[in-house]
Amino acid sequence: MGVGKSHPSSILALGSAMSERPQERRIRPATASDCSAAEERPPLRVAGLFAGVGGIELGLHRAGHEAALLCELDAGASAVLGAHFPGVPLCADVRALTALPPSVELLAAGFPCQDLSQAGQTRGIAGARSGLVHEVFRLLAARPVPWLLLENVPFMLQLARGEALDVIISALERLGYRWAYRVVDSQAFGLPQRRQRVFLVAALDADPRGVLFADEAGPPPPRPAERRRACGFYWTEGIRGLGWAEDGVPTLKGGSSVGIPSPPAIVLPCGAIVKPDIRDAERLQGFEPDWTLPAASVVKRGHRWKLVGNAVTVDVAEWIGRRLRAPGRVVVAAGARVEPGRAWPRAAWNVGEGRREALASEWPCVRPRVALDRFLEFEPEPLSAKATAGFLERTGRSSLRFPQGFLETVREHLARMRGAGN
Repeated sequence: MGVGKSHPSSILALGSAMSERPQERRIRPATASDCSAAEERPPLRVAGLFAGVGGIELGLHRAGHEAALLCELDAGASAVLGAHFPGVPLCADVRALTALPPSVELLAAGFPCQDLSQAGQTRGIAGARSGLVHEVFRLLAARPVPWLLLENVPFMLQLARGEALDVIISALERLGYRWAYRVVDSQAFGLPQRRQRVFLVAALDADPRGVLFADEAGPPPPRPAERRRACGFYWTEGIRGLGWAEDGVPTLKGGSSVGIPSPPAIVLPCGAIVKPDIRDAERLQGFEPDWTLPAASVVKRGHRWKLVGNAVTVDVAEWIGRRLRAPGRVVVAAGARVEPGRAWPRAAWNVGEGRREALASEWPCVRPRVALDRFLEFEPEPLSAKATAGFLERTGRSSLRFPQGFLETVREHLARMRGAGN
């Protein structure tokens, strides 16, 4: 990794250095010029199920669409939705929702991923949480809407040979929907967070490929190593994994396996190891700072990390929202037929010739990106001696291979923190 050996005398010195940086860190939002089409379609009225803190809904709103109904059970997330989407009806339990409002044209659902996640219990689509996606099919069977947008973790493509996705897609096909899905990385939108998620768009009468496959950039070449770069990792891990990310943080997540807040750690170019402020975590998901602050009035402070980690990246949802209004020409080629009983490809559709792989990357675009350490706007918190020592103890029991110089940097950080009485 080649980390340096010069360190600031305190975290205050780090904060001072950060405050002197130029302020051009805001990620360029998507604009109408990013999406070319013969004509622009009118905005859609949206029902957002499992809405969380509104990542999908905010992105769609920035693209001109309008929320008609929100549904969310978590009290903290509901407080956030109530503050940012005033006047929009808010339902707590999707199971109590008897029907979609007549005006709804798009049903959006980032349904729970706990049973489908590699970090979760991997119970599959029959799990109590992820199985709630069947409520989506119940509502669509009662009143089909023109468009559907689903989001979840990419591990669902391989868990039990892709059983979860097969259940979802088969249900949509029975309901008469054509579908397309694609794994998209949030890094493509200029955000220094390595976050891959499956986005599925389905339509009754339109071609969903014009939404997901009208943009293709391919992964960009490696960035030149003209300077030491900050690297993110999970200090709560160390035995089975690390979550290492160069010049970015690993996927923000809802919490550890024991239910405590789990922000990543960042090794800064100077060698200091810190945890980002919750407001920078919100920015890494495309929200404005303090987007989740309304949750603090009803839940514990650390719960905001869970809400941010479970959210959908706003910028990705905005890109989809703009393509819903201005679908483009499909620029991605079809691959082989999708064979039953096998893990699903990273992108696919069922338009024209049955289920086919789509030869698409996880990067529909490549937006300008700011280095991670320069992206941070709020003073981070140093990783405590206790947390650092616990991480080092786990690495000692691990068979993992770590980046060159990384463990030495961690030991030096531990010595500094103990010397400072932290």
